[in-house]
Amino acid sequence: MFVGVDVGGTNTDAVLMDGSNLVDAVKAPTSGDVTSGIIDAVSGLFARLPRSARVDAVMVGTTHFTNALLERRSLSPTAVIRLALPATQLLPPLVDWPAPLHEAIGGFTYMAGGGHEFDGREIAPLDRDGIRKAVQDMRRRGVRAVAVCGVFSPVNAAHETEAAAIIREEAPQIRICLSHENGRMGLLERENAAALNAGLGDLAAQTILGIRQALAALGIDAPLFMTQNDGTLMDADFAVRFPALTISSGPANSMRGAAYLSGVRDGIVVDVGGTSTDVGALVNGFPREAAVAIRLAGVRTNFRMPDMVSIPLGGGTVVAPETRRIGPESVGYRLAEQALVFGGKVLTATDLAVADGRARVGDSRLTEGLEPALVAAAMAEIQGRVETAIDRVKLSYEDAPVVLVGGGSILLGDSLSGASRVLRPEHGDAANAIGAAIAQVGGQVERVYALESISREQAIADCSAAAISRAAAAGAEPSSIEVVEIDEAPLAYVPSNATRVRVKAVGNLAGLVGRRG
Repeated sequence: MFVGVDVGGTNTDAVLMDGSNLVDAVKAPTSGDVTSGIIDAVSGLFARLPRSARVDAVMVGTTHFTNALLERRSLSPTAVIRLALPATQLLPPLVDWPAPLHEAIGGFTYMAGGGHEFDGREIAPLDRDGIRKAVQDMRRRGVRAVAVCGVFSPVNAAHETEAAAIIREEAPQIRICLSHENGRMGLLERENAAALNAGLGDLAAQTILGIRQALAALGIDAPLFMTQNDGTLMDADFAVRFPALTISSGPANSMRGAAYLSGVRDGIVVDVGGTSTDVGALVNGFPREAAVAIRLAGVRTNFRMPDMVSIPLGGGTVVAPETRRIGPESVGYRLAEQALVFGGKVLTATDLAVADGRARVGDSRLTEGLEPALVAAAMAEIQGRVETAIDRVKLSYEDAPVVLVGGGSILLGDSLSGASRVLRPEHGDAANAIGAAIAQVGGQVERVYALESISREQAIADCSAAAISRAAAAGAEPSSIEVVEIDEAPLAYVPSNATRVRVKAVGNLAGLVGRRG
């Protein structure tokens, strides 16, 4: 059996899956420290189970690391060393970072000789002495983590790897993050991604240790996995190295859960929570990934991220009756205390849904004083905002199946503009945790190949092997790993018939093959 947990902004959901069957689901308010909310949800789950119940694995999705970046807290003093001189001096590391976030991580930057061309040829020899001097300065400044970024390192990672060896020799206590293991092509975006990941390292170690201790206190002795933002899993040790891969994992979990519960492999998922609504497209049962650079906490990165439209609208969204303004403020996890239907004094979107007859929660009599015209206009506005978001994620004008999940989906009707059909799968309010519980382990690699020196088939085979190896490193059973996505794109204005290849591979949890139903 598997426990899936998803920590949202309002609620923490926990489910128990016996193979492919849902045994039980529990919802608890999200706590400020995240860990205690997980304990409450999982404790509630196990309070209703026989003592003989055995858990084979626990899968957790959390917003903890996203919030740390947005709130600029608990970040490690971080340095960036770029291997590029004599090139790229015009735009130094962290050049486009917001000042508050730059200050929060320390923002120590260094540049040294090195880097490669798009076809793997050296731009300049690696400046080993320069790296040693930089590390000595980092030690004086109290740096805890360092991101190492070389020009075209996804093509040839030799300089980054050697620089990491030098850093370990000079300062073994510093956590090292190599850019070719984090981001995609694009020097500044990949460097930024590595720096964000490095800055989250200490927090990741503390958070995952806390989750492990919480599970141990509950008597659960099972492997821990964290969900990634492409709808797959990674084991806890891998997550300590790459905490940034959890960013946006919550919406990805919901989309995977929606696909699982509804049977829809290609369509639109609308996940309405207590604070926000996430709308995204399913492609072959997985979230469609964004094809453009993503800004995270104001920083331009090229993390793989689900192609989502998020709007500040949920069950806890505050409605101003005088102006009929809806949001963006939300009562969040205090919905059960502050909403009118629960005896509170704040008019929320949930109150409107109850007054409109769409939802049956709390005490409907407490909404009888609401003006019918206000209720009708606000509900039409809520539905219109979601329909606009659906249009934004569609790739064609044709209607597509829409799957509604999340506890806040009570705000929406059974007919939506742009939807060929609207599905409300059973247990959809726990789709996020179910998506975590049924996820496979994934690995993704992107590289550039000069097809004048290697065939297209060889390039795809090489990139596929790297993706399979990465999936195995993240905790997948090697015999179960398969390639599920291959993307090729010729690079314009680059000689040697250069082509970017991206491969995604997924597999079942190591040691648990055949036991997931």
